[in-house]
Amino acid sequence: MLTSMLWFAGVAALINVTPGLDTMLVLRTSVAHGRTGGRAAALGILAGCLAWGVATAIGLTALLTASRLAFDVLRIGGASYLVWLGGSALWQARRQRTADGAEGAAAGSGGVEDAAPVPAGSARQGRRAAFRAGVGTNLLNPKAGIFYMSLIPQFIPHGTPVFGATLLLTAVDVLELALWYWVVCLAASALGERFRRPAVRRRLEQISGITFLGFAANLLLAERA
Repeated sequence: MLTSMLWFAGVAALINVTPGLDTMLVLRTSVAHGRTGGRAAALGILAGCLAWGVATAIGLTALLTASRLAFDVLRIGGASYLVWLGGSALWQARRQRTADGAEGAAAGSGGVEDAAPVPAGSARQGRRAAFRAGVGTNLLNPKAGIFYMSLIPQFIPHGTPVFGATLLLTAVDVLELALWYWVVCLAASALGERFRRPAVRRRLEQISGITFLGFAANLLLAERA
């Protein structure tokens, strides 16, 4: 089992660091809401991964390939959610055009985040919204379930209890993702001043919005494995 786990860790690492929807969400949230916002989004994604892992362990993800209806409902729901995220990002980029002067004044007095204290309630709401966005983008993506259902069983040795082995490999994947998202949040924080320039933030929102809409279109065109 140890050899299989190491092989799985290597394959999963290659997949996890490939730029995708979840990484884009963590990066965008880190820039827009700071490191704590990015971490909250990452925690939401990791919670979704854990849910998919448990569903795989008990056989629920098999419904995604066995039932066309189940796959389509999740696919359309996920695409709709991504359209909402993409539209929100593009609308935010448009709104920032009228706020460039105010943001520039705030930056001159010590930075965007330091210009004015953020109310504790607003900060908590922002983290909760980021967490919900992470959970939503992951759980409403049937490809995430198919990933767990198709990849993990290939690394479970014959005769090994499937339930326990699936949860173990899920834990390996979640730990790798946690490390990767920590790096993404750290990088966004290190480049925070540059990213938080009004023009750069506006451009990032535009790129994020177009990316989310692209993933939505890809999801609508997806077929069952």
